[in-house]
Amino acid sequence: MLVSTKGRYALRVMVDLAQHTDEDRIPLKEIAERQEISEKYLESIIRLLVRDGFVVGARGKGGGYTLTRAPQDYDVYSILVAADESLAPVSCLEDEPVICPRAADCPTLPLWRNLDQLIEDYLQGVSLADLVDNTAGGDDYVI
Repeated sequence: MLVSTKGRYALRVMVDLAQHTDEDRIPLKEIAERQEISEKYLESIIRLLVRDGFVVGARGKGGGYTLTRAPQDYDVYSILVAADESLAPVSCLEDEPVICPRAADCPTLPLWRNLDQLIEDYLQGVSLADLVDNTAGGDDYVI
């Protein structure tokens, strides 16, 4: 699984908005500057987030974007999927039902399905609030 630039940037936009929930609306220009991402590229990403109801925007003076829910109500998996990401570890799992002609006899398919489920479960277990809390606390964790 390789998360695309679009998926990573969508997550960064959401984290940025979550970090600034005390502000009314955040102009895309400010997000682009803070994240060092092209504003033009972010426009295409923010459209996906608006389409899926993760953020709401207003144009004009005082316009910008804001989250539609509390940061703890978003999970990383849904944000990446909203960015049109396939998180499948192998291509044969990208489309359901599996269309691979070898699926019925493939000895590795259960492995890939289990891995896919582990990835989904893990990313669904990490909220936007978790990411904000990690960035606020720095790198003071111990393994």
